[in-house]
Amino acid sequence: MEKNQQNQWKRDFFTIAGGQTVSLIGSAAVQFSLIWWLASETASPIMMSIAGVFAFLPQLLLGPFAGVWVDRLNRKIVIIAADLFIGLVALIFAFFFLFGNPPYWSVCLVLGIRAVGNVFHSPAIQAAVPMLVPQQELVRANGWSQFMQSGAFLLGPVLGAAMYASLPLWIILLSDLAGALVASTTVALVKIPDPKRQITQRPHFFHEMKEGAAAICQDRKLLIVTAATLLGMVFYAPLSTYYPLMTSDYFRADAWHASMVNLGYASGMMLCAILLGKFGTIKNKFPVIHLGLFGMGISSLLCGLLPVGMFWFWVFTALCALLGASSNLYNIPYISYMQETIAPERMGRTFSLIGSLTSATMPLGLLIAGPIAESRGVPLWFFVSGIVLLLLTLVSAWLVLVQRVDQAEEGAG
Repeated sequence: MEKNQQNQWKRDFFTIAGGQTVSLIGSAAVQFSLIWWLASETASPIMMSIAGVFAFLPQLLLGPFAGVWVDRLNRKIVIIAADLFIGLVALIFAFFFLFGNPPYWSVCLVLGIRAVGNVFHSPAIQAAVPMLVPQQELVRANGWSQFMQSGAFLLGPVLGAAMYASLPLWIILLSDLAGALVASTTVALVKIPDPKRQITQRPHFFHEMKEGAAAICQDRKLLIVTAATLLGMVFYAPLSTYYPLMTSDYFRADAWHASMVNLGYASGMMLCAILLGKFGTIKNKFPVIHLGLFGMGISSLLCGLLPVGMFWFWVFTALCALLGASSNLYNIPYISYMQETIAPERMGRTFSLIGSLTSATMPLGLLIAGPIAESRGVPLWFFVSGIVLLLLTLVSAWLVLVQRVDQAEEGAG
């Protein structure tokens, strides 16, 4: 009986994760193609910053409210609706490219509209996983999930580069719709239990959002790591917008080389994810979280010190692989810790709040980074973000250690 239950959760988990992976491959190909088109057409950090702001603004504005609805509605329906919405947006925008080159601002607008779907999709998926997976298997399951997602981020840009070189953008956009249909079908096939919850007739948004924030604030160690990470993300988050410019403007390389950067980053993510999936039991997650943050900081710092030249481009690609591995080394234990310790009926609000706060770091960071990168060059911002992230990681690790000592002393007393 126990073996059948184990096989059942694995079957359900991999069915959903497999469909989401197919969808992510299409989305990553579309995202790469749109961003590369914008980068190659404009060569402007300011324009890339604007695109980044549009992509993250919906999460910042809608995230806390979306989390309340995720905890009130059937999570399966939320996931399917969000997937289909993203696919529909891609289909509509495909017509714009079919009849000519749309203005640059329209790409920024589409990135923002697509992000509205992700505002609901991400917390719904993260809150659904603990309803399918036993608690002791969450690190392993998240490792498997991140492995498949990393594979999608690996294949997506390579596929996007190949398609960009041979196909018009309107056809590339249709791959997003195809992936959304596959993901929606696989979710529809699986029964996702919803947690028992006490729900009033009308949502009290601010009260329910406050409950999501309380779930973080009540855990001092989680609060310390979250605060340090969010502050670090103000400096680190803009880097995701500047990778194409490092390739095209600083190293003077082409779309194929840009796909190699994405390949390196995704390969690092996959290697880390598969190791965590294999050795999935991590009792004390905070040292691993801090090790991941430290790796992100040192990789960013070194990227900012690289000179121009194709040899150094490949060093940059290798450092991006280390960045990818470090990000998963941080992210997987962090998410698993939240899934283990936060009540299921509050999980959608909590994950959505974290997503909103993280998204707030992107426009704030871009407002600071954009003018500096425009005048002093993108590599400087890699260096600055690395220094800041390293310092914050050391402070966070020390505060968490002090908190653990205090808790041990209270327990002994």
